[in-house]
Amino acid sequence: MKDPINRDGLRPEFWERVPLKNLAPKEWEALCDGCGKCCLNKLEDADTGEVVFTRIACRLLDDETCRCAHYEVRKTIVPECVVLKPGNIAKVAYWMPSTCAYRLIYEGKPLYDWHPLISGDPDSVHRAGVSVRGWTVPEFDVPVEDWEDYVIEEDL
Repeated sequence: MKDPINRDGLRPEFWERVPLKNLAPKEWEALCDGCGKCCLNKLEDADTGEVVFTRIACRLLDDETCRCAHYEVRKTIVPECVVLKPGNIAKVAYWMPSTCAYRLIYEGKPLYDWHPLISGDPDSVHRAGVSVRGWTVPEFDVPVEDWEDYVIEEDL
């Protein structure tokens, strides 16, 4: 028997029952909580592999919505953008934010209560204070050699 589809085109609690590789495209996209953290520029230590986040946002991040302003063509505009897919999550999960739904599901952990799939409200991520809304710096405003000055100390 096939899973029922709700009015949003999503199977109920799909994130708890369906492996990432078997998600429908709409379900994959719905996992994104809209925090914008993955669009922060990161620094990786070549010796240790440690990854730290900076307050410096990708040039395409809309600081108000915490979404990519040119999502469908982002890879064309920013060639180094990593397009997250079920096939590459294992390679990139280590640099995803610890609160990221894709990383959580990949690691077998539950979503947070503020995630829009749980709360039913797309703004719950902002109200919970876990989005980057209002505190990023555009990447073209800071020379790359100064990015270390913008490292975020707390765990994202």
